[in-house]
Amino acid sequence: NSKRSVILTSATLRTSGTFDHIRERIHADMVSTYEVGSPFDYRESTMVFLPTDVPEPREYQTYQQMVEQAILELAVALDGRVMVLFTSFGQLRQTSRIITPVLANRNITVYDQSDGTSRQNLLEGFKTTNRAVLLGTRSFWEGVDVPGESLSALVMTRLPFPVPNDPVFAARSETYDNHFNQYAVPEAILRFRQGFGRLIRTKTDRGIVVILDSRITTRGYGAAFIDSLPDCTIESAPLGELARRAKAWLD
Repeated sequence: NSKRSVILTSATLRTSGTFDHIRERIHADMVSTYEVGSPFDYRESTMVFLPTDVPEPREYQTYQQMVEQAILELAVALDGRVMVLFTSFGQLRQTSRIITPVLANRNITVYDQSDGTSRQNLLEGFKTTNRAVLLGTRSFWEGVDVPGESLSALVMTRLPFPVPNDPVFAARSETYDNHFNQYAVPEAILRFRQGFGRLIRTKTDRGIVVILDSRITTRGYGAAFIDSLPDCTIESAPLGELARRAKAWLD
């Protein structure tokens, strides 16, 4: 109230097409809001691929095998140029352990966050290596800029829901009547949009986003995630089609 004016700006302030969630979070009910359209033609530049045969993450063994299969086939088809976003270090480590030696035989380098290397060093290595895959967790969902062909495919292994037993999340959840729909889902959508934004950084960029969490199509709240995306080209097909369709899209 001591300020004459305050401007908050971001590419990821809206959920479900409105500013209601962020306005409620910061008690800014009376502020004016304005949406500025994107300068990017997402329908022509971006394909979102939704596999139809990947199980939900709770079926962990089968799901994890298909995550590894998707990354391997995509990386080989595109000669690297893939960034994979995880929501846990455990899954990142397990995935890296399986795919790194396989891709090494194909002369594709894997940079992963599990060994404690700084984000900046990982990014520099990924950008300067011709055939590379980058595996990252929370810090890579935002603030990462890799324009051009160095990054042609982005893989989200899971929808980025907050960790339920995180003390801050748990405490804030208690302030909502329906904390999942009113808080967890909007927070996950914001991070989901941040992750999506890693791919297209200039008007000439072109790429594919792969979402390996089938809950985006099998659960009622999944539609809110899809609706939060810009007007992309969306394709649904068995995972075995991923490599072929990705290569065709980029070509």
